[in-house]
Amino acid sequence: MTRKKVKLAFITNDSARKATYKKRKKGLMKKVSELSTLCGIDACAIIYSPYDSQPEVWPNTSGVQRVIAQYKRMPEMEQSKKMVNQETFIKQRIAKANEQLKKQHKDNREKEITEIMYQSLTGKGLQNLTLSDLTDLGWMIDQKLKEIYKRIESIKKNVSHPQQVAPAVAVVEPLRQPPASAVVARGNQGQEQKTVPHWFGDWMNSSNENIGFGHGEEMMMPFNDNSQTTMWTSAFFQN
Repeated sequence: MTRKKVKLAFITNDSARKATYKKRKKGLMKKVSELSTLCGIDACAIIYSPYDSQPEVWPNTSGVQRVIAQYKRMPEMEQSKKMVNQETFIKQRIAKANEQLKKQHKDNREKEITEIMYQSLTGKGLQNLTLSDLTDLGWMIDQKLKEIYKRIESIKKNVSHPQQVAPAVAVVEPLRQPPASAVVARGNQGQEQKTVPHWFGDWMNSSNENIGFGHGEEMMMPFNDNSQTTMWTSAFFQN
């Protein structure tokens, strides 16, 4: 469960104010002791209150006198350089809160104008907008256009100066050709037709060789592209 934020205002109830004083005083003394121990610095605390006849000091009277004497030895400009009283502290807090409020107003206005711009893209009219709204809307559109143009220029530069990429090398296994005498093609009718090997056409067109058919003679003819040969009879071509 988170702690409830305490409102920084004077406590009008006497008993509640006294209880708060005792509790806060104890915590303040503890924080000063921790700061001095953890950081190794000289620190002291003097607290006056209407509830005690004597002021309460930390760590002790001699320690407080030593720190005060060290402070007085500093130049006057250095003494007041970071000195803050209650009035100055409150003014600083108010100035900081005003800056945060101003920033929040600006963020809210940008979101409001952005919503109006998107609504106008869907067909919503702008006749109900004030002059201030139209001025802010024009500014917002200009900003969006600048971002678009900047993005386009960036894309153009990337296209005109592409990164050097190593070309991909594809390894393609060569196609294996089937034996010349075993090649089978399909005609227009879907029927299988035997293709004639190249060597057969050259052999048939050769005029320097005497070839006989139907005489029972046998000849040596290549069967495929390798060096092996097969005996075919002339009757084979007559079938």
